[in-house]
Amino acid sequence: MIIINQIKTEIPWKKGVLTTKEMLTDMSVLKKKAASVLHIDEKEIASCSILKHSLDARKKPQILQVYSLGVCLKKPQQEEKKVKQCKNQNVQMSEQVSYTLPSPGTEKLMDSPVIVGMGPAGLFCGYMLAKQGYQPVILERGQDVDTRTADVEAFWKTGVLNTKSNVQFGEGGAGTFSDGKLNTLVKDKKGRNRKVLEIFVEAGAPEEILFEQKPHIGTDVLKNVVKYMREQIIQAGGQVLFHSQVTAIQVEDGKVTGVTVNDEKIIPTGQIVLAIGHSARDTFDYLEKQHIPMEAKSFAVGMRVEHPQRLINEAMYGKEHGRQLAAAPYKLTAKTSVDRGVYSFCMCPGGYVVNASSEEGRVAVNGMSYSKRDSSNANSAIIVTVTPADFPGDGPLAGVRFQRSLEEKAYALGKGAIPVQYYEDFLSDTVSIEKKDYQKPCIKGKFTYSNLRGLLPKVCETAFIEGMAHFNHLIPGFAAEDVLLSGIESRTSSPVRIQRDDSLQSPAVKGLYPCGEGAGYAGGITSAAMDGLLIAEKIMERFAPFA
Repeated sequence: MIIINQIKTEIPWKKGVLTTKEMLTDMSVLKKKAASVLHIDEKEIASCSILKHSLDARKKPQILQVYSLGVCLKKPQQEEKKVKQCKNQNVQMSEQVSYTLPSPGTEKLMDSPVIVGMGPAGLFCGYMLAKQGYQPVILERGQDVDTRTADVEAFWKTGVLNTKSNVQFGEGGAGTFSDGKLNTLVKDKKGRNRKVLEIFVEAGAPEEILFEQKPHIGTDVLKNVVKYMREQIIQAGGQVLFHSQVTAIQVEDGKVTGVTVNDEKIIPTGQIVLAIGHSARDTFDYLEKQHIPMEAKSFAVGMRVEHPQRLINEAMYGKEHGRQLAAAPYKLTAKTSVDRGVYSFCMCPGGYVVNASSEEGRVAVNGMSYSKRDSSNANSAIIVTVTPADFPGDGPLAGVRFQRSLEEKAYALGKGAIPVQYYEDFLSDTVSIEKKDYQKPCIKGKFTYSNLRGLLPKVCETAFIEGMAHFNHLIPGFAAEDVLLSGIESRTSSPVRIQRDDSLQSPAVKGLYPCGEGAGYAGGITSAAMDGLLIAEKIMERFAPFA
């Protein structure tokens, strides 16, 4: 296949906001442009497809669409020759990377593999194993996505937390109540990234996620996706058990033999996929007591920062077109005088700040968008890296203790609600009050105006302020007086890494596969799903499926 980069076209402007589908250039036009670049007749092209689509707004108010196209010729043997003749650095040959499953192993499975957790890692691992005849059992401590949604909305309305069913725990994992961003920086030499996106599309996600530079589907669409995948797992012979928390792991002679569920039922198994998510702190406690090798790892902490979406759109696209394009994202990084990097994380255009707490007496926030991204505010976590040197004490769970201490302070500041502050008051170390002409927060859950100064460790607070000032030069108004802060963003990634060897099993217990974000091997929906596929492959390589 030939790849042609930097194919640019005009945007078909109209009144109102353009959707991606309305914006896309007709394939006949793109095919003609591809033929022109290759100096060939259109009739020589067998197929032309969009590989990537993005916007180029560097010369505002002119905004262009930018495409990468995949072109296959009717005579494939001619492709390399045409690329060389073209003498264009934007034209190159590429081997199509198709996701390929390993050949099944020969060992006999005595019992079904058990997957602990139904976030993206566990869900995709279970989906692939079920489709290939391995009849997995997925154990999820939380509830199905519909029940879970009702529990979460009740919490946001009343402030009464269900510690078993919330933004962190339940079908789909923490990512279900997020923006549904599907981009990843993980290198994909095996086609797993593409496979994850194809499964999402099969499950009802829009086809554009296959080529959009920053694909997202929104929390509302994600809920339908996870239900579809659950149904497919069950139809293929797998089981999905909700309200089923693993409270013990049976081990004999250094090998897994089973799991205990809810301190009652024992399920025999020789293969456990530990896809527990980054907030399963009680499970981390249990693993430490069982001497499962783990280590504390770096992550990041900070605040959710809200701006009017109009401000972000005009900064990204210009005032002329700021209201004609869908809610704009941004990605920002800064270096600081205290040698701490500051960066935006999980940016939610047209989104909401949400109470993402999972433990009594502690408050943690996150960001969420629906598929239309149509709230009046943009929000992002502005976060600062922390390392094990910042954590109190030592040991693998030092980062968990650090998170909890921050969340307890946030809970106290808001008296159980999300503490919120205007940025001008943060700078002056003054308690905020609601101000008539200032922007209003878009928040899911109870909130109260407070003073967030001192919530972060001093070095992180200094870095945060310097980062905001730097970002204000890039996006004027980013550090304006009425910008809203909410605290605390503490669950950016797992504070723990559960060690695994070359076979991706725990070096201490054979048959135990640490997996996904909670185990420290992913960061986001797509990378976690890819790690789930990887673990499924490892099990398939070793074992034969059930007849």
